[in-house]
Amino acid sequence: MRRSVLTKVSINIKSGTLEEEGLVVGIDLGTTNSLVALINPDTGKPEVLGKAGELLVPSVVHITHDGFPVVGNIARQALITHPESTIFSVKRLLGRSYKDIEAHAPFYTYRILDEADEKLVRIEVSGKYFTPIELSAEILNELKRRAETITGRTVNRAVITVPAYFNDSQRQATRDAGKMAGLEVLRIVNEPTAASLAYGLGLKSTEAKTIVVYDLGGGTFDVSVLRIEDSVFEVLSTQGDTYLGGDDFDREIVKYWLHFLPEQLHSGAFKSLRLLAEQAKKEVCGGKVFEEIYNHAGGQYRLSLDLTIFESVTSHLMDKTIQSLQSALKDAKLTHEEIDEVIMVGGSTRMPFVKQRLVGLFGHIQVNDSLNPDEVVALGAAVEADVLAGNRNDILLLDVTPLSLGIETLGGLMDVLIPRNTKIPCKYVKSYTTSVDGQVKMSIAVYQGERELTAENRKLGELVLSGIPAMPAGLPKIEVAFLLNADGILTIEAKELKSGINQQVEIKPQFGLSDADVERMLMDSISHAKEDVARRMHVEARTEAEQMIYMVSRFLEKNAALLSEDEIDTTRKLSNALKATLTNSDKDTILQGIDSLNEYTRSFAERLMNKAVLSSLSGTHIDRI
Repeated sequence: MRRSVLTKVSINIKSGTLEEEGLVVGIDLGTTNSLVALINPDTGKPEVLGKAGELLVPSVVHITHDGFPVVGNIARQALITHPESTIFSVKRLLGRSYKDIEAHAPFYTYRILDEADEKLVRIEVSGKYFTPIELSAEILNELKRRAETITGRTVNRAVITVPAYFNDSQRQATRDAGKMAGLEVLRIVNEPTAASLAYGLGLKSTEAKTIVVYDLGGGTFDVSVLRIEDSVFEVLSTQGDTYLGGDDFDREIVKYWLHFLPEQLHSGAFKSLRLLAEQAKKEVCGGKVFEEIYNHAGGQYRLSLDLTIFESVTSHLMDKTIQSLQSALKDAKLTHEEIDEVIMVGGSTRMPFVKQRLVGLFGHIQVNDSLNPDEVVALGAAVEADVLAGNRNDILLLDVTPLSLGIETLGGLMDVLIPRNTKIPCKYVKSYTTSVDGQVKMSIAVYQGERELTAENRKLGELVLSGIPAMPAGLPKIEVAFLLNADGILTIEAKELKSGINQQVEIKPQFGLSDADVERMLMDSISHAKEDVARRMHVEARTEAEQMIYMVSRFLEKNAALLSEDEIDTTRKLSNALKATLTNSDKDTILQGIDSLNEYTRSFAERLMNKAVLSSLSGTHIDRI
């Protein structure tokens, strides 16, 4: 039976026509990959959108030589050929200043500007500057286009997930990115909560469970303890690290390999070894032993890795996740024995020792990894999107704030109004007074963090209350209210009770984009939509051609012995012909060149595979390509 779905329509005042309201989707904006999902109207179940084998959209943005952004698989290939202009792990930069990421800057292959102030980090590529918000908007735009192409409908509303441990600045940045991509962000949902929805937990009104969601992704880690009862999701506690994920496990492999390279090569090799480390991690976690000849600066170095060494050099990272888990249980005032189920989320949970450690801690219950860990968050976001679209009212999410919120008082002290792990939405009020006779203005600086001194915490913004009646110190009564909404975004209000003067402001990160910036960028994208689509298709074709020329050249270098002289000559001619189309040719001409070269070289891969099989059967060593 077809599921009934609420469809809303609006009236276009200019044309007088009825317009169907766009779809609402769930989006997992990930560090490594991103996905978009929605509820299938026929089955009532969430589904990730995309072709078979191409559900994941790499969260990679390549800036072409003329400054145009390309997103996804084509951009990911450019990590090899154009690492300096290809931005990965942008989620780790959202809501951050350079000071926040300075220690990790050498890991990136692109240039992050070292600016002295506390503004949002900027990335420089060939004289053009980009913020993480703009780059994240490009990824969201790609997901939006994918959903619209597959469904044939407009997509203009979304639920976007974030790590539970994202602070206010990072949540604001995520919301701004969505707005810039032309999406109305209905809710920012914590990833662990979304994951539990995807597993169907809490969908039965009679179900009561206490669960742990262990979420280890490409760039972030968090663990949450949830109580689910009568279809109400209550987050009891959350812990985590927005700078701990699969990327960091890759980094430890690189550090291990650097011991086998001359010290003078370390700085240059660190960046080029990153992708090789990711490949090695996947192979050893899949039961293989990794070996590779690494060519760098004119030298050749044999690099290897097995599972034992991998787990040894990354054990301290695994320990950090377990420490966070223990802290989350302590905050929730629960023991291991009081947990009913553990859910594993995030692609990095595929590392064997993750499940082994969790089974060791929770041996009495199931450690659940039955759903694809890459897809589970997007699927849960689609369920919440369905709720907010008005199609169901049987679920209620009660999240918590991951960090304490407060204001600065005399001496630079942090006075907390909303403690960490407080359920949201919530409102807290506290009274203050003046410290100087005749004071007519009060500056209220808002901070987030767990340290006693505000200097050690994150400043979110400032509100100035003016017009306070001149009175002796201590007489004015100023009431400060903190209102934290369901997205974890803060509004503060200050009111002098005797005079009634008040001031209210939604706290924005000091180094974010202004609403005017976001609106301008959104209007630009709408007014130039047609030419941008045509330009994008041309750029993507050209980028794909460049990647193919590179891969064919690399194949000829390593495997010329498999080909005849005529085959080598024809391949080079086709490759050069394709290269010639990149200057002034249109998209279709470039695609024809790609097809010609691809068709001619298709059999070469089969030939190489046959050689590998024969070599393996004869017991000889197979060189990797």
